[in-house]
Amino acid sequence: MNDPAAVLTALANAPALLVPLAREVPPEIVNRRPAPGKWSAHEHACHLAEVQPIFLGRLAQMLAEDHPTLTPYEPPQEHEEGALLAVDLGHALERFAQDRALLVEHLRQLSPEQWERTAEHPQYRLYSVFVLARHIALHDQLHAYRIEELLLQRDWPPEVSEGEPVPVEVGIPGALGRLHAGGVNVLGPFLVPGLSPRHVRIYLPRTYDPEAEHFALYMFDGQNTFDDAPSFSGGWHLHTAVEKLAGTRAPGRPVPVVVGIDHGGEQRVLELSPFPFEGEAPKIDLFLDWVTGSLMPALNAELRLLPGPVGAIVGGSSMGGLAAFYAHFRYPQAFGGALVMSPSFWVEGNKILEWVVDQPTPEVSRIYLDCGAKEGRGTLLPIVAAMAAHLAGRGYEGDRLLWRPDPKGGHHEASWRRRLPKALRFLYR
Repeated sequence: MNDPAAVLTALANAPALLVPLAREVPPEIVNRRPAPGKWSAHEHACHLAEVQPIFLGRLAQMLAEDHPTLTPYEPPQEHEEGALLAVDLGHALERFAQDRALLVEHLRQLSPEQWERTAEHPQYRLYSVFVLARHIALHDQLHAYRIEELLLQRDWPPEVSEGEPVPVEVGIPGALGRLHAGGVNVLGPFLVPGLSPRHVRIYLPRTYDPEAEHFALYMFDGQNTFDDAPSFSGGWHLHTAVEKLAGTRAPGRPVPVVVGIDHGGEQRVLELSPFPFEGEAPKIDLFLDWVTGSLMPALNAELRLLPGPVGAIVGGSSMGGLAAFYAHFRYPQAFGGALVMSPSFWVEGNKILEWVVDQPTPEVSRIYLDCGAKEGRGTLLPIVAAMAAHLAGRGYEGDRLLWRPDPKGGHHEASWRRRLPKALRFLYR
């Protein structure tokens, strides 16, 4: 016997079960797929939020029309390719709860005759308002079970390959066939002459077309570029910012492929410093010679990336910000711009302020530069402001330089994530 009351109870209680369950999944696994072609907990939860308006629309159509013909739901191909990973999980869960409350409110007002109203569904021999409501309740349980499985899963495959390191000239050709748009792809480990091997993390935008040419954003500290899991201090979530840029882009505004280059662990500071650090010689030129001479040409060929300087921007924060600024002026033929957040310009007694004076202005040059007022108890902002003043004095105007002092900013990923969208809109106009 059809029992609308039982179905209504299940529908009304679903957010109280599903929302805490999705939030309980640890950050290090919430975005991870258990196997190729299988959704992560993040994707299951975001899918539930996405289909609620579809169910509401079906209900409205069945109440307004006599036995209407419904259009079956077909998941977009881009969702199978990872597009749901770019959706903000917190916002999705809020939308799910709000839309579900609205659905339950509509259903509670139905008369017994309205519960029995029917529709023609191409896939089902019988479809009524009651069947629709029961279908939604069972659909909730299906995806909740999948999230529960992932939450409790004991053994996960390794996130990145720990195989024998190879040169990028060997490991990158042919890699495109293994990459998926809308997701973070990890390649490597790759040999770096004179330095430790490392992985490279690549985000292809959902709109990525393998037949078209693309701009590229190269980021230092690749472990911090995307998700929280690989970083001890949280990630930039740069892939989410890129997709938001794509969603609001002006006509002709490019949406870049993001290449996060992992740092070398204990050697990180020396890899990213142009100057001696605590008595040890810098290794940044060794590192950048590999990036510009080996990594970039291999990726340009495989992913159809536009070569520098027009096609490539380099970015980072803290020591990565110092390295990005230096890389732009030291290798202007490779990088036509720099995303420089909270840079460690204090290294070797603010040596970068003296060094840049002797460097020619790159022919192609756009620089985003910022610093938080709370960094180093207020000591870092004046140093970065001095660099901004120098750049303005040598001819950098508003279309080439965005200097952004942040009165609330600290030296952490939360501040960099907050400032990132505006930085991307400036660099990609």
